[in-house]
Amino acid sequence: MESAGGPGPGPGPVVLFHGDEEIIEVVELGPPGPDELAAEMQDVDVAEAEAEFEDAVAAEGLEDEAWDTEEEEEEVGGARHGGPPAPDDSEVTFARHSASVFCVSLDPRTNTLAVTGGEDDQAFVWRLSDGELLFECSGHKDSVTCAGFSHDSVFVATGDMSGLIKVWRVDTKAEVWSFEVGDLEWMEWHPQAHVLLAGTADGNSWMWKIPGGDCKTFQGPGCPATCGKVLPDGKRVVVGYEDGTVRVWDLKQGSSIHVLKGQDGHQGPLTCVASSKDGSLVLTGSVDCQAKLVNAATGKVVCVFQEGSAALLPPAGGAEEPESNSVESLGFCNVMPLAAVGYLDGTLAIYDLSTQSLRHKCQHESGIVQLLWEESAAVVYTCSLDGAVRLWDARSGKLLSEYRGHGAEILDFALNKDASVVVTTSGDHQAKVFCVQRPDR
Repeated sequence: MESAGGPGPGPGPVVLFHGDEEIIEVVELGPPGPDELAAEMQDVDVAEAEAEFEDAVAAEGLEDEAWDTEEEEEEVGGARHGGPPAPDDSEVTFARHSASVFCVSLDPRTNTLAVTGGEDDQAFVWRLSDGELLFECSGHKDSVTCAGFSHDSVFVATGDMSGLIKVWRVDTKAEVWSFEVGDLEWMEWHPQAHVLLAGTADGNSWMWKIPGGDCKTFQGPGCPATCGKVLPDGKRVVVGYEDGTVRVWDLKQGSSIHVLKGQDGHQGPLTCVASSKDGSLVLTGSVDCQAKLVNAATGKVVCVFQEGSAALLPPAGGAEEPESNSVESLGFCNVMPLAAVGYLDGTLAIYDLSTQSLRHKCQHESGIVQLLWEESAAVVYTCSLDGAVRLWDARSGKLLSEYRGHGAEILDFALNKDASVVVTTSGDHQAKVFCVQRPDR
């Protein structure tokens, strides 16, 4: 279906009025012919014109002033050109970062605090209500790409691309633990304990008790562990790898329970993994444009979803031609047997798990970065490269609302428990807080 957007440009020219201006006369200006140009050029004394220009510049004292380029003019935005300012639907803007903001997480206990990490090697903990900075998570030496609070909001962890992970106690704002691993791919807190997990580019997955630091590693296939998700029972973690394999690890034993590879794995690097609320089903997504529904208990692939279709397992050797697309994000609905898959080409696909079929296709103007389901409704939130957050009714496939305010792509977002607040991060160096208004509640 079509995404909500303004009408395209009309057939004729658009005239903008400023102040009390009036149109006195409209003159059609066509390109001059070669004879006219030649005649005009004969009348021009180039040396005299250059001298007059230099005199004018000196008289105005402009010799040392910087001249704005066309690109700089465009960056300044509509105000300088007299156009309308870009719409900003946000309530609060956090602007402490000096480069792209890569990640955001909300504190689970109160949903009043956010932690953001960015390309400026900085991470900040701040208050949602007014954007007030609580403390800076200092000491990183590379872009902070992972950040999150423990299940009870006691601790906050930040991790940078080089593999330096730090943990702070929120109430005292004091650093309580740090550790250095290989290049960091993902990081996640355990859902019930002060235990932190992470995956690295050398293929290892790590688990630490915080703040004690007791450590366990889960050795992968020697290629990056690109994504991971602790299952709701807290006893297993699903990890996806760059070679297309998926492993389900037993956290206590440190051994792999299931390995999905070959026909059951993916034909390209894993990009994302998600779990149903009860942990019985897992969805895996990859650059091979497929999302696979997996029975977490048996490790068997139940169904393969490809954009626009869902297929039961094809016979061996029946692989289709790979498409130049990618699964960027996916997730399960808590209240209906539905799953959502977001693609790089801007397609949001809603699949019916009971019939293993495509239910709705919702088109975005640009690639989807991430999607999240509301906790207690069949509503999907998406953020995309065009800088907008959108709410979709998964039952009807209709767009419910759209929120804008960023001047660049959204790179991550988080949703509070009652789905009243969305927090976004962007390439425009800002994080924003949006209050979500829904007429149906």
